[in-house]
Amino acid sequence: MTAPEDAGHLDAQVFEEVVRATSELIRIDTTNHGAGEGDERPAAEYVAAGLADAGIEPRLLEKKSGRTNVVARIEGTDPTAGALLLHGHLDVVPAEPADWTVHPFSGEIRDGVVWGRGAIDMKNADAMALSLARAWARAGVRPPRDIVLAFTADEEDSAEFGSDFLVREHPELFEGCTEGISESGAFTFHAGAGMRLYPVAAGERGTAWLKLTAHGRAGHGSKVNHANAVSRLAAAVHRIGEHEWPVRLTPTVRAALVRLAELHELRPLRPDAPDAEVDALLAELGPAAALVEPVVRNSANPTVLEAGYKVNVIPGTATARVDGRMLPGAEEEFHATLDALTGPQVDWEFQHREIPLQAPVDSPLFAAMGEALEHFDPGAHAVPHCMSGGTDAKQFSRLGIAGYGFTPLKLPEGFDYQALFHGVDERVPVEALHFGIRVLDRTLLGTAARSGAPSRTSATGGDPAGGDRIAGRDATTPSGG
Repeated sequence: MTAPEDAGHLDAQVFEEVVRATSELIRIDTTNHGAGEGDERPAAEYVAAGLADAGIEPRLLEKKSGRTNVVARIEGTDPTAGALLLHGHLDVVPAEPADWTVHPFSGEIRDGVVWGRGAIDMKNADAMALSLARAWARAGVRPPRDIVLAFTADEEDSAEFGSDFLVREHPELFEGCTEGISESGAFTFHAGAGMRLYPVAAGERGTAWLKLTAHGRAGHGSKVNHANAVSRLAAAVHRIGEHEWPVRLTPTVRAALVRLAELHELRPLRPDAPDAEVDALLAELGPAAALVEPVVRNSANPTVLEAGYKVNVIPGTATARVDGRMLPGAEEEFHATLDALTGPQVDWEFQHREIPLQAPVDSPLFAAMGEALEHFDPGAHAVPHCMSGGTDAKQFSRLGIAGYGFTPLKLPEGFDYQALFHGVDERVPVEALHFGIRVLDRTLLGTAARSGAPSRTSATGGDPAGGDRIAGRDATTPSGG
C-alpha cells in the first residue's frame, strides 16, 4: 500500500505494521479478571521494545508485579505548546473461546479483517499509536507539541494498577499535558440515507457502581414474615429499574443534538426545551438517536441479585448490584433519587465511583480532529459525542488534562462497532486501521500539517539500544519506585 499523497512521511511499512501489531498484541492474553488479577507485562514489553527500537525511550512502571504500564514522550518542535497525551489500555475483558468463530486470542487476519479480543477495545488503538510513532522516527518527523504516549494496565476494572497509579505516583511524566485523546470516538456511524457521522467524544458520564443491602428477620420459609430482606430488596430494585430519570442536557450533549438536528434538517432544540421536546427530537433522528439517547439522563440498571442459601429459609440479608451512571452536574440529583428509591429499609453505597467529564467542543484540537476525519472521508460529518461509559480519561483529568475519545476507524455499513465492545467475535477491518493511521497522523501533526510540511529533524533522540536496559532499570517496585 502506498502512503497518502498529502502525508509523504507515511511509508508503506506503517500500514503493514499497524495490522501486524494489532494481531500480535491480540495474541498476548492480557485478560483482566478483576480483583487485581491480570498480567499486562508481556504486552507492555512488546510496546516498549517497539518504541526503543525506534529510538523513543519508554519507562515501564508497576504498582504490582505484572500490572505493567508504559510511558514515553516524543519531543515537539514548540516547547511553549501544551503537551498532548495519547493513551490506551493494554488489558482486555475475558472471552470464552467456545462462543467465538475464531479463537479470541488468535489475532487471525481473515478476509481483510483482524479478529480477536482487543481488536476494537483497544489494541487496535495501541497499535496505531506505536506504529505511527515508529513511522515518524523513520522519517525524522516531530510533531508541533510534545506527545506523551501512555499504555496502561487495569482500565477494564478499577484502574488501580494503571492510570490511577500513574496519576498518583508519577504525575511528573505528564508534565505540560493539557489535553488527551483515547478510545471510543471517531468511528463511522451510518445514520441512514447515506449519511455518515463520526462521533468525537468530548464527555463521559460518571461511574457509580452501587451495592444495595436489605436487612430483615431471618426465619422459616413457612412462617409469616413482614421483615423479609428479599422482599424489601426486590421492591427497591424494581423501583430503581422502573424509574424514569429526567432529561439533563450537558453542553456536549446539547451541542450534539443541535448539530444532529441541523444535519437532519429538523427544527433546532430550544435552550429551555422540556423533556418531551428532547424525546420528540430523538424520535425524529432515526438511527442517529442512538448516539445521544443513553446520555440525556442519569441511569441506574440493576445487574446482580444475591440472597439466601435454601428455599425454606428466609435470609436475614439480601444484596444487589446496580450499574449507575451520572451526568456532569447531576451527581446530587443521583444521590437524592437513590435515597428515595431505596427507601428506609435498604441501604446503598458506592462500590466504585468515578467522576463525569466534559471537554470543550470549541477547542482547536476538537476542530483538528473533525477536519482530519472529514478530509479522509469527504461528505462525512464529525459530531460532538458524550460517552455513556467511562475511560482512563477520568483519572488523567485529575492532572488537569481535558479528555477526548478519538480512535478513528472508517467502517462499512452494517458493521456494528458498538456491539463488539466486550462482545463475541470482536474484529476490526484492515482498511479501518489504515484510515486510522492517516487521520491520527494529520490530527497529531496539527498546525504543522495545515501550514505545510511537518517539521523534520536529523535525529529522533533517545537510545536505540535501550530496550533491554529500560526493561530492567525502569520497571518499578510495587510501591512505585
